[in-house]
Amino acid sequence: MTNALSTLLETVDVILADGATGTNLFNMGLQSGDAPELWNVDAPDKIRALYQGSVDAGSDLFLTNTFGGTSARLKLHDAQNRVSELNRIGAELGREVADKAGRPVIVAGSVGPTGEIMEPVGSLSHTEAVEMFHEQAEALKAGGADVLWLETISAPEEFRAAAEAFALADMPWCGTMSFDTAGRTMMGVTSSDLAIIVETLPNPPVAFGANCGTGASDILRTVLGFAAQGSERPLISKGNAGIPKYVDGHIHYDGTPELMGQYASMARDAGATIIGGCCGTMPAHLRKMREALDAAPRGERPTLDQITSALGPFTSASDGTGDEAMPERRTRRRRRA
Repeated sequence: MTNALSTLLETVDVILADGATGTNLFNMGLQSGDAPELWNVDAPDKIRALYQGSVDAGSDLFLTNTFGGTSARLKLHDAQNRVSELNRIGAELGREVADKAGRPVIVAGSVGPTGEIMEPVGSLSHTEAVEMFHEQAEALKAGGADVLWLETISAPEEFRAAAEAFALADMPWCGTMSFDTAGRTMMGVTSSDLAIIVETLPNPPVAFGANCGTGASDILRTVLGFAAQGSERPLISKGNAGIPKYVDGHIHYDGTPELMGQYASMARDAGATIIGGCCGTMPAHLRKMREALDAAPRGERPTLDQITSALGPFTSASDGTGDEAMPERRTRRRRRA
């Protein structure tokens, strides 16, 4: 299989990924609690518009609207028997948009967490998780995704199960975790832990890194943590557009397009090769990120002080890799916004 992402990585200095899925779909009328994946069938023009907005803003890669596409997640909407249909069509719509772009654009099949807790802490077995991820992966492959994109993962067990499933599907993949608990994932994984996990996998990802989490400053500190491990794999930074705040009954992200432009160039200097946005990131942010990556010369690796001076304070005192006590593990379902 031709690996379109690896080919693009060989020809460009940095890849601009896309922004938020949920934030943009909410702006199009999606209601809280609804499954975005159903719109692949019920509102395909809006999903095309979601993808097209990223491409028009300059993204080289965008994720499909399939984050909650496992049977475990779709079961919450009585759609557990529609995994193949919803994922395949989500990828087909992406393929349609990418193929008309007039330049190389990567369609990344988004695969989010199952929402279940894996053994031995929870009840989801490794075999069951592999089956869920494999079913979704085959559907995304059938729809024409170039690469699978595992994101917002907290548990190493789930990361490993997905890697095994993607090998069964014979698909290249990328993987990111969300370091949203004082520099760790909710299940206690640090940036250095993930860098080690990746190298122990029989089927390692093309690229790995972080997404979502908290603000732009925090994710750059995590990227520096990856870089410190000396990995030769491309690193991913897909941070939120600032810090979420509850304003007038809605979640609002305070990161301006200008701030996200600064974030993008600093992410590149910190060591990231694939740079995008997560929650709150809209086409206006992506355009500024594209401008910054194209115009700003590559600089030295930023210090922590330089990061906070440009992007604001960290939300925790540590990146989670020191000697301080590990935060208590928490469990909750989450959906990318």
